[in-house]
Amino acid sequence: MQELVTNLGILAKNASYKLALLSSEEKNQALNAMADSLEKHRLAIKSANALDLKLATDLSKPLLERLNLSDKTIDSMISGIRDIIKLDDPVAKLITSKILANGMELKKVRVPIGVIGIIFESRPNVVADVAALCLKSGNAVILRGGKEAEHSNRAIMDALSAGLAQINFTPEAVQLIPVQDRMAVTYLCRLNNYVDVIIPRGGESLIKAVTDCATVPVIKHYKGVCHIYVDDSADISMALSICHNAKCSRPSVCNAAESIVVHENIAPEFLPKLAELFHANGVEMRADESARALCPSMKMANPIDFSTEYLDLIVSIKVVANIEQAIKHINKHGSHHSDAIIANNQLSQQAFTRQIDSAAVYVNASTRFTDGAIFGLGAEIGISTDKLHARGPMGLNELCTYKWVGKGHGHIRV
Repeated sequence: MQELVTNLGILAKNASYKLALLSSEEKNQALNAMADSLEKHRLAIKSANALDLKLATDLSKPLLERLNLSDKTIDSMISGIRDIIKLDDPVAKLITSKILANGMELKKVRVPIGVIGIIFESRPNVVADVAALCLKSGNAVILRGGKEAEHSNRAIMDALSAGLAQINFTPEAVQLIPVQDRMAVTYLCRLNNYVDVIIPRGGESLIKAVTDCATVPVIKHYKGVCHIYVDDSADISMALSICHNAKCSRPSVCNAAESIVVHENIAPEFLPKLAELFHANGVEMRADESARALCPSMKMANPIDFSTEYLDLIVSIKVVANIEQAIKHINKHGSHHSDAIIANNQLSQQAFTRQIDSAAVYVNASTRFTDGAIFGLGAEIGISTDKLHARGPMGLNELCTYKWVGKGHGHIRV
């Protein structure tokens, strides 16, 4: 097993040096071939996915939703690749430059990270999204998917490889670990000589397991415990609409709202209307004592509820005395992913956006906008809740680092 993973790393590292030399036109040609091949292999992909769905007898409804590859999902995979083709190539872009006092020219330019390891669960569409983003940004990638999507992942990988083979493109640019042995993850996470960064995408347990065993740097796509704070200056109609969208439109995704925090001055009018709306949409509400005093039909929340990513039609509700309490609560119980304030008061808006310690903060808008495609990134490799190197949706620029290039004319340091 260790030899298998190490060989993948060696091949990926060698491929990364070749990718660094490619022009934008050559990379876009490869992306076009990949997109065309996904369309050509659509039936094979759907057949493999049907097998995974049949075998997934113990998955929850949200995970089944993520696993399912409908025609709409496959269309989105294809269009996502074509959208990435249209984006500017970040590689070799000038970030800054200067002429030193001695006349030497110094430039700071974007370059690929090198080799990226992706460990993910459930969502087989990640294979296509990640492959396209890594290729366009000049990175080689090694993917390791979960056993629940094993056949789907392999079918998508086969389609991408077939497309690259048609144009004689470096096949080791995109590789999928072909075994489900858990030790493969451990070996990949410790492949310091060949892998430059690991990005885990999945549940809290996966991310913890990766960070605990990794010696390679890790960018965490952590859980989405997203909050909406309804200020006492909020427009109630707007607040109801945003809460409904953030919780109910697609509860199984990481940018769905998991908790509603409400100012006590607006709670008597707002919460009964929210309860009626959520009840009509099948949302289970777990609330603190103050909220239950206004809406007895809500269930009593446990302390852990305010820090839980449900990924389902469940929401926690808390009443606070002021915005300071709301900010303190969110920073303590949230996951630093996406949080929103509904308020007309500009001082409240300013306090919230400055003090909430999250990758994405919204004013009078749903948390559901935290998404690579919506942000104009074409697709995303994940949503980083870290602070160093990348934060929020990670697109092409976030898959690059930089180097300094100095150009002299026989310059020596004295």
